[in-house]
Amino acid sequence: MLRRSLIQAAALCGALPLPAIAQESGDIVVAQIGPFTVLPAPDPKELNEGLVAAFDELNGKGGINGRKVQLLKLDDTYSFDGFKARLDEVMARKPVALLAPLGSATLKGLLESKLLDSTDITILNAVPGAGVLRDPGHPKFFHIRAGDAQQIQKIVSHARALSIKSMGVMYQDLPIGSSGLASAKAAASADGGGLQIVEAKAGTDPAAIQQAAKALATAAPQSALVVGAPKFVADSIAALRAAGVSQMIFTLSYLPGSALLKAAGPGARGVGIAQTYPNPAGVSLPLQRAFRAAMQAKHPGIAAPTSFHMEGYVTARVFAEAARRAKPLTPGGLAESLRRMGEVDLGGFRVNFSKGNVGSSWVDIAVVNAEGKLVY
Repeated sequence: MLRRSLIQAAALCGALPLPAIAQESGDIVVAQIGPFTVLPAPDPKELNEGLVAAFDELNGKGGINGRKVQLLKLDDTYSFDGFKARLDEVMARKPVALLAPLGSATLKGLLESKLLDSTDITILNAVPGAGVLRDPGHPKFFHIRAGDAQQIQKIVSHARALSIKSMGVMYQDLPIGSSGLASAKAAASADGGGLQIVEAKAGTDPAAIQQAAKALATAAPQSALVVGAPKFVADSIAALRAAGVSQMIFTLSYLPGSALLKAAGPGARGVGIAQTYPNPAGVSLPLQRAFRAAMQAKHPGIAAPTSFHMEGYVTARVFAEAARRAKPLTPGGLAESLRRMGEVDLGGFRVNFSKGNVGSSWVDIAVVNAEGKLVY
């Protein structure tokens, strides 16, 4: 009888891999690996603050099926080598998911190295949304935010509505930049064309940025689009204004209005920034009210939460919805749950992974005012 009991116990254990057993008891471990140093932008810090606010709110209500969520935070120093080293460290804790990793070169390295093929992890909401990171992407790579291509399509459509006939594209020599240029050309040629694209590539040193800005100013397009990392975008918009470009300037959702105001001063006013989440200062949607309450409770010193705070908060909420439904709650179980849970309404913002690994196509354009705030 003892031998039969041992065999039965071994069979039960064999039905559930050991990592899954560890992940089904105690705290649910998730991790954020990001450029908390080196990258001169607040994005990873604000994403983390949004994640922390959501998980603090969640844990205060009993967690997920009675289990608390523990968020690990690791610095990759804005490099793929740093990311890989931190991933090796964090895997010893058996995390269910990586949340909101950031950096186009780092994420491109992650895909090209095929690291995800040998690592038991699911990634939720990588930033940025460059096309090279999504097409073909990876089955373990889930994106909540609308991609760069969708943001640029919205910008081009908006420009057409304003009867703009030409657009200068100033882009950084990075995957996010070159992919953005390709998306701008595709959007401009769609629906019968009618929008001329004038391109200018630049590095990150001030001389290169100023030279590209002067070249676009000389070409005199009726509008401009700047694509790249946040600091590049802010410096480029400042250079375009200094070069005499007074026309409408657009950029993607990675640059906060306050950071642009700091870099470009009065030149920030009137810049259109694509947004992939509802206004963090709004109160009309249930999501907005819940977000503001969670941020106030956890971070009372943050007077004006940003879109990156909102993004971190939404990422945690989406994770929680999928984790509640996952059987078992393992990386693979989480990925399957994301695909099967269908459309989820978080209170005015909907996410749906049933047709692919991009959950939202929501895009709006906000305009920076004289105080650096976004007007929707």
